[in-house]
Amino acid sequence: MTATKKLHDLGQSLWLDNITRDLLSNGALGRYIQEFSVTGLTSNPTIFERAINNSHDYDDAIRQKSKEGKSGEALFFELALEDLRHAADLFRPIHDETNGVDGWVSLEVSPLLAHDTAGTLAAAKELYTRAERPNLFIKIPGTQEGLPAIEEAIFAGVPINVTLLFSRAQYAAAAEAYLRGIERRITAGLNPKVGSVASLFISRWDVAVKDKVPQALRNQLGIAVAGQTYETYRSLIESPRWQRIFNAGAGRQRLLWASTGTKDPEASDILYIHALAAPFTVNTMPEATLNALADHVDIGQTLPVHARYYDEVLANFAKAGIDVDALGAQLQEEGAKSFVTSWKKLLASIASKGETLKAS
Repeated sequence: MTATKKLHDLGQSLWLDNITRDLLSNGALGRYIQEFSVTGLTSNPTIFERAINNSHDYDDAIRQKSKEGKSGEALFFELALEDLRHAADLFRPIHDETNGVDGWVSLEVSPLLAHDTAGTLAAAKELYTRAERPNLFIKIPGTQEGLPAIEEAIFAGVPINVTLLFSRAQYAAAAEAYLRGIERRITAGLNPKVGSVASLFISRWDVAVKDKVPQALRNQLGIAVAGQTYETYRSLIESPRWQRIFNAGAGRQRLLWASTGTKDPEASDILYIHALAAPFTVNTMPEATLNALADHVDIGQTLPVHARYYDEVLANFAKAGIDVDALGAQLQEEGAKSFVTSWKKLLASIASKGETLKAS
């Protein structure tokens, strides 16, 4: 039995953190579903920027849409929705079989809206309506301005992937926004079954402190933050308040491990996969990490529910001069800026291709 199947049977969903038109057309995604127990997919501006900029797979569509007078964000979202509808259809049987627990794909609102509550909410509603797929998450960052939009989107019945979470406090705030949205739906007599995941980014922690801590602490911070957050997650979903919404028919907002590709060339290529094996969670991983995992058999120990060990690890980082709370806020802000940079590169690439192709 492959490690991917073992993780699936453990109760952890494996999602692919990638999408390209070639991946959809050449059967690779279908193979990952059948052979590697992949049950969902995530995307972000960086992934789409690379997919469009590093291939000719989108050229015909860009040429045609450019000739129709489409450009910028409008053109991009048409391309992205075409890909994600295709992916959503591949995962739809899983979504139906699991009653909406699994089988999701994700599309992000414009990163330029990260600090615009009203704009984020309007974009989330519009994109979900345009997608015409029940198993599409709209990704909204868990920024201060994003949290009210998350609550309102959930109340409106829009499934949400809360992205750019880096700390236990940021996760707890996202979970509270989801919970308020669901409780309001119950009070209003609406169906409380609205899908959601909360995405905690892992590897960026270790990249940020790589040259600031002793060798003995390398590649431990992201896992420690995840372990601490997992304890909070399990405590929340077992609490009376959450049990009440479950009894009313709501689903669980699952904790998702994001950014789980190993960045340190000296570390294991499945470092974060082994460390974060845990039921009731999702691990979304790059294609290279997924293929590396498929070559393994052992998945090691599961992530403990109680985080005493990780509290000690975090205390060691504090002794090394790392302010974890401040760094979490910094990483969220840097993550938002990084997606804006990718977004601008993406739109510039589409514009350049559009002008060239329109003339051909």
